[in-house]
Amino acid sequence: MERKILGITMGDPAGVGPEITVKALAQREIYDMCKPIVIGDAKILEEAAEITRRSGIKIHSISSIKEAFFQPGILDVLDMGLTDPKKLERGKVSVMAGNAAFRYVEKAIKLALAGEIDGTVTNPINKEAINLAGHHYSGHTEIYAAYTGTKNYAMMLAHKNFRVVHVSTHVSLKEACDLVKKERVTAVIELAWQACQALQIPEPVIGVAGLNPHCGENGMFGREEIEEILPAVEAAKAKGIRAEGPVPPDTIFSKAIGGWYHCVIAMYHDQGHIPMKVKGFVYREDLGQWESVSGVNITLGLPIVRASVDHGTAFDLAGTGKANEDSLKEAIAYGAKLAEYAGRR
Repeated sequence: MERKILGITMGDPAGVGPEITVKALAQREIYDMCKPIVIGDAKILEEAAEITRRSGIKIHSISSIKEAFFQPGILDVLDMGLTDPKKLERGKVSVMAGNAAFRYVEKAIKLALAGEIDGTVTNPINKEAINLAGHHYSGHTEIYAAYTGTKNYAMMLAHKNFRVVHVSTHVSLKEACDLVKKERVTAVIELAWQACQALQIPEPVIGVAGLNPHCGENGMFGREEIEEILPAVEAAKAKGIRAEGPVPPDTIFSKAIGGWYHCVIAMYHDQGHIPMKVKGFVYREDLGQWESVSGVNITLGLPIVRASVDHGTAFDLAGTGKANEDSLKEAIAYGAKLAEYAGRR
């Protein structure tokens, strides 16, 4: 099967994005699953190769996709030249780095919409930095939604066979509770079901979490389950979707890990993020380092493919060469699979 072209944004130049990009693309297996091209700054990637001791990899600066080699050992980078290495302070928020990170994402979206690449994979950006640079968005998801004109979208987090899709993300907890409405929950269930189909999961089962403790205990602790969530589950079932819920939030994720559900619908940001990161992020106290930083962030409902690492810029590790590339490798694998599905439609 023909490998799909994936545009990988470098992320904030002051963060770990450049380093984990070099680490990931130094591995032959990435080229077996896709044709990767980095959208970023060649000089920063050259420094990242030195920092990570991957000096054997050649940084190939290009100005168009057609110039790429897509060969192991050669890292093709669509060089945007937005960062001055002499002025860059790793591990620090800056306007220069924030603007560069935003422009990489903007370029990737435009290339995907134009059909020059088959999908996009994003490295971490710093929300404060991009806003200081005048780009007022709360994250990647919102940037993609705005540039593609998408109104109905959702965030999926995935680690191996454990998947979570959120009803709301970057809003206050008080506002998140107000956003738990039948129409929105139904739409998110549908997006999750469609994503499972794209991942070639036969007959996916979607578990829907409650909002309140014990799912409200028949209205004693809140009525959202009765008035909004259960009607959404019934509406999804009426459309032929195998949805179950509402299920108490303190047990649904254990059930999903145990194979009961192919995907869980979380009602708000932390309800879904905490179990995902407990599962994918493993710190070894005896070694004093992270053994695993795995997990993928996928935006559902877009006209283009977008998968991302499920961690931040890790400014404390920037420049050390110690950042773990597992999440990026997993994001690339997901991006390749989703791009393959999109190409068949």
